[in-house]
Amino acid sequence: MARLTRLRGYLPEIAIAIAAILYGSTFTIVQDALDDLTPSGLNVFRFALGAAVLAPFALTRSWRGPAPRSTDSRRTVFVAGLVIGAVATGAYFCQNLGLQHTSTSNSAFITGLFAVTTPVIESIVFRRAPRRAIWVAVAMSVFGLFLLTGAEPSLGFGDRVTLVTAVLFGFWFVLIGTFTNRVDVIGLTAVQLAVVAALSLPIALVEGFGTITSEGVLAIVLTGIGCSAIAFSFSVWAQRAIEPSRASLLNLLEPIVAGIIGYAVGERLGSVGYVGAALILAAILVAERGTHRRVIVAPGPAA
Repeated sequence: MARLTRLRGYLPEIAIAIAAILYGSTFTIVQDALDDLTPSGLNVFRFALGAAVLAPFALTRSWRGPAPRSTDSRRTVFVAGLVIGAVATGAYFCQNLGLQHTSTSNSAFITGLFAVTTPVIESIVFRRAPRRAIWVAVAMSVFGLFLLTGAEPSLGFGDRVTLVTAVLFGFWFVLIGTFTNRVDVIGLTAVQLAVVAALSLPIALVEGFGTITSEGVLAIVLTGIGCSAIAFSFSVWAQRAIEPSRASLLNLLEPIVAGIIGYAVGERLGSVGYVGAALILAAILVAERGTHRRVIVAPGPAA
């Protein structure tokens, strides 16, 4: 019983780990699908499917989270979902565009720089420095990502575009951390998925949707249900107990999984790259050691 209780205490970490594995497992699938679908076309189909899956659940639930502010209402869910969805639209468009011009492994590991951008953005927004362990883990992960991408200072077009993804995902983690305790997880996730699909539609109408193939359908179903409906919900829920900077570090499991799958399909990181992967794993352990959960308190009177 005691072991079960301790395990339940780590459910947020487990949820993020599952989400990261789902994200990382689809990089190669998405890259193959982008041979036929456009980046915006894939986003329309993927996120519309995810929103459709969550909509029936969202409509039957209360909008409230465990600690809403006195000024919050159902409108807060839509406003938060709109802002977060707009950021996610840019992040995923850049990620898909980058995947057309770089390798699966490079895309995954450069995207993983959200572990660096998140604590920096969090520090600026909230005017407080992250814990020392987070900065140590960030430094380790930066060097690890540098080794994983070949230990070379120059970046190609695909790598540069993917760097924008890392910055936008940093904002995404911070925004999720701001709203996840105030509103319902499923409702917030459903709205942001619908927003990504809606904002991607005008771009797709201009550049086209591409051609629907079996690879494209597979990518749409797996990313729409597995990565969007399920993994997004897990990530949003987990950040009720985990601060954004730490959540971003735990999500570094995503490029590790993507790198393993890349190896399975013939991509090789080299000895230096594998040292980088080991450093990232070590960074996760450093970030986890001696951490304390964020305590949810009742909201005070509105300012």
